[in-house]
Amino acid sequence: MTASSASLARRERQALCDLAQTLDPAAPTLCGDWDLSALLAHLVVRERRPLSAAGIMIPRLAGITERAMARESAKGLPALVATLRKPPLTPYSLPVVERFTQTLEYFVHHEDIRRARPGWEPRQLPPADVDELWDLLSRSGSFLGRGLPVPVRLARADRPGTSAAFRKGADPVVVTGPVGELVMWAFGRAAVRDVTFDGPPDAVAELKASDHRV
Repeated sequence: MTASSASLARRERQALCDLAQTLDPAAPTLCGDWDLSALLAHLVVRERRPLSAAGIMIPRLAGITERAMARESAKGLPALVATLRKPPLTPYSLPVVERFTQTLEYFVHHEDIRRARPGWEPRQLPPADVDELWDLLSRSGSFLGRGLPVPVRLARADRPGTSAAFRKGADPVVVTGPVGELVMWAFGRAAVRDVTFDGPPDAVAELKASDHRV
């Protein structure tokens, strides 16, 4: 498979690894208090240690996941990067599963590393990749939007009239922006550009004040 024919998920995986190998293991990320080593360990545990990864979704099992991440981090950055470069032989590598579970995951975490560095700028993605991100994002509202305090509709800035319900309800706040920025906002990242909010003033204020980080 050539770089040009690889799925967006796999290209983002490789780009994340390319960037990570140039940085210090303690480099900051946008994932709370995780440094680079912890973020990479999260990805390894998530897709290669299914039992240990249970704490990602079940808070009372978080300690199990944290200990597994610590073990992976202890192997060092080169080992983490080498492990992540090769997709595991698990259901995650099946094309349909990979598309729906890995594309946004690797895009967001790649940006988590990029945007934690001074002077970052949004990437100019190929139109096909933008459409892929939009399709996945617009399908994910029931999950990603579940913690939002008010109804929300996402709207593409590059295609006026193209929008999708993110949290259903009357009088939604319309969040408009470039697709990549909408993805980062939907995952609760504050480092976004050119995103606007339109709707009832109280609802806009409540939405902007909310913590919906995924």
